[in-house]
Amino acid sequence: MSTRSLSRSAARLAAVQALYQMEMEGTPLAKLLHEFHEHRLGATIEDATYAEAEQAFFDDVVSGVDARRVELDDHIAGKLSDGWSLDRLDRPMRAILRAGTYELLARPDVPVASVISEYLDVADAFYDKREKGFVNGLLDGIAKDVRR
Repeated sequence: MSTRSLSRSAARLAAVQALYQMEMEGTPLAKLLHEFHEHRLGATIEDATYAEAEQAFFDDVVSGVDARRVELDDHIAGKLSDGWSLDRLDRPMRAILRAGTYELLARPDVPVASVISEYLDVADAFYDKREKGFVNGLLDGIAKDVRR
């Protein structure tokens, strides 16, 4: 895997963590970005060194999700089964789906297969196989709507 691919993968995982933190704690965007730039991206925490994340890509995903949350949530909600709402999904899942949906909508430079594969890898950090299948199906459905 290329250095750029690794740094983008790290940026995606960090973005999902940041979006989760934003939803949990209500951290303002500027403060959240600063905190991740200074203390998380490429840092060593409890003896674990995090891969150097592509900061501009991280910023784009986190800022883009924040700015377009209502639009992203509408796309996601439109793909949920009857009787399901975004509120029924836990926060990490919402963060993963929002980030993936943002990339599908706003980053035509990133191929659909790459977006889905990358967020399946992120989901792997949080969930078991069943949830990964859910992420795959939902992002694939959104991709079919927004990428033609």
